[in-house]
Amino acid sequence: MIMDKGIDFDRIDLNSQPPAAEPWRQYYFIAGLRKYVKEESERMGRRLTANVTTFGCQMNARDSEKLSGILECAGYLLTETEEADLVIYNTCTVRDNANQRVYGRLGHINSIKKKNPHMKVALCGCMMQEESVIEKITKSYRFVDLIFGTHNIFQFAELLCTMFESDRTVINIWKDTDQIVEDLPTDRKYPFKSGINIMFGCNNFCSYCIVPYVRGRERSRDPEDILKEIEALAADGVVEIMLLGQNVNSYGKNLIPPVSFAKLLRKAEEIDGIERIRFMTSHPKDLSEELIEVMKQSKKICRHLHLPLQSGSTRILQAMNRRYTKEQYLDLVGKIRKEIPDIAITTDIIVGFPGETMDDIEETIDVVKKVRYENAFTFIYSKRTGTPAASMPDQVPSEVIKQGFDKLLSTVQEVAKERAALLRGKVLPALAEEMNDQDGTLITGRLSNNMIVHFPGSPSLLGKIIHVRLKECHGFYYLGEIAEGL
Repeated sequence: MIMDKGIDFDRIDLNSQPPAAEPWRQYYFIAGLRKYVKEESERMGRRLTANVTTFGCQMNARDSEKLSGILECAGYLLTETEEADLVIYNTCTVRDNANQRVYGRLGHINSIKKKNPHMKVALCGCMMQEESVIEKITKSYRFVDLIFGTHNIFQFAELLCTMFESDRTVINIWKDTDQIVEDLPTDRKYPFKSGINIMFGCNNFCSYCIVPYVRGRERSRDPEDILKEIEALAADGVVEIMLLGQNVNSYGKNLIPPVSFAKLLRKAEEIDGIERIRFMTSHPKDLSEELIEVMKQSKKICRHLHLPLQSGSTRILQAMNRRYTKEQYLDLVGKIRKEIPDIAITTDIIVGFPGETMDDIEETIDVVKKVRYENAFTFIYSKRTGTPAASMPDQVPSEVIKQGFDKLLSTVQEVAKERAALLRGKVLPALAEEMNDQDGTLITGRLSNNMIVHFPGSPSLLGKIIHVRLKECHGFYYLGEIAEGL
């Protein structure tokens, strides 16, 4: 579903100079892009196609919705296949395997482009903020037509226009920015739910993480702009929103005057039409008692909190620069569980951080058993050039990492299954999100606590919140049935 902001792009005068102010400047270039796409479509005798492939987090997914919205406004037909006239990869660089996946896809796309020389290939996102990546692409993947990063993704239409006018690779990477441009066309994956960027960047500088270097310092959007966007989404039929940021708990600290994340949530909850509010990600060091109280009192904020642990060893947490101890994390979880007994807590855990031993893994397993996570996303440490951890001594051998990872994963799965089983027989509201891929008679829904449930139903129920009886627990998901009479 595309939101085009009500702009009549055909009435924009392309003989005038581009406006200096955003987003009007980008509206001008969307109009210019429409001209290029129309001319090329007429030459080809068919409508031009475009494919957007997303790697990484929900913020990348939200950025890709903007890229898709701009492409549709420009006249492209979006397609699932990479055999398109324009292919764009929105990249992630949190772990090295994400980079390797992109390089693999580029190798594949090169063979396609050799058969279709008119094809254009574009790269954007976090991976493009690394100088070594740009050097490798310009040397080994010279067929790429456009490269840009995270800070100027709003310039997509302008950069595409430059690409059409150029006979060489267009590279436009900003090192940093304090600019936020959000009022652009968006093509939402779901008509009834949407992500909303409330802030960008990160100030935490965890020693293993490259995000502050590629996403920049924290920048919070004006709360009134966020609330207007939520109101527009509600008017467009959205019932569930997810507020997005690298660390939503630090939202508003750089605003004048400062605004807390909890206050933003209170305002968002007042908007008619919105029935569910989610958010991520929360850094434990910034999670306030005010936020716990708002979540406790709320009728709309989902009973799910993603609270990354990363390690249960205080020694490793200090080396990671996480700025809390094992005991402080457990105390925080204790407060949350006491005030919101029905909340589901999920987490991220890294295994194999430099210097980690099996004793440290046992500390992490101890936290998993005490917190009793509904789910934990476990990752093997990935060395990222430019981060402090990359040059730390005592890099952990792969066989030791595997031993610790397997033991931790076994505990995570056991605890998660036990937590899930507690819901058997309950009737809970689920947002009907999509028809099941494997069984077309089933709807895939999501509970407030973020658990998936599959239940019989028709496409007419999609986008509605349905009361479902949870019948069969399958570890991380349920099979259920619509509870009649509710």
